[in-house]
Amino acid sequence: MNLIFNELTQLTDPHYELLLDADPSKKLVDDYTHRGFTYEVTLDKKLVGTIVLLPTRPETLEIVNIAVEPNFQKQGIGQQMLDFAINYAKKNYYRTLEIGTGSTSIGQLYLYQKVGFRISSIDTDFFIHHYSEEIVENGLVLRDMIRLRLNL
Repeated sequence: MNLIFNELTQLTDPHYELLLDADPSKKLVDDYTHRGFTYEVTLDKKLVGTIVLLPTRPETLEIVNIAVEPNFQKQGIGQQMLDFAINYAKKNYYRTLEIGTGSTSIGQLYLYQKVGFRISSIDTDFFIHHYSEEIVENGLVLRDMIRLRLNL
């Protein structure tokens, strides 16, 4: 699958739709997209994903948003996007790549560990404190963020 990654300088409605699917807070999305590097992912000129990379500490890069268009999920695109982030981090001399996800995000937790990320911490009640509306995922109220780390 020949995915094309293009850095964005301006977000369009389709980009926002994907970003907000992964993170329902427009305020947070606007904050980190202005501070980080946002890429659109296309396949045959069709938008299939977005990924946002944010330097957080010296030598540390975090994937703060990663989203695949629902019709293109479970086709290996997410794994290729993670590979892109890993290669980007290595090329830019980061030593650590981090990602956080909901404790109820079973599929994402599997994928991140499959590519080598290891659980590093839990942000207890992160989603309760940072989101004004309750998030329900896989039939459970989302409360905690699982943080994962990959040493490069």
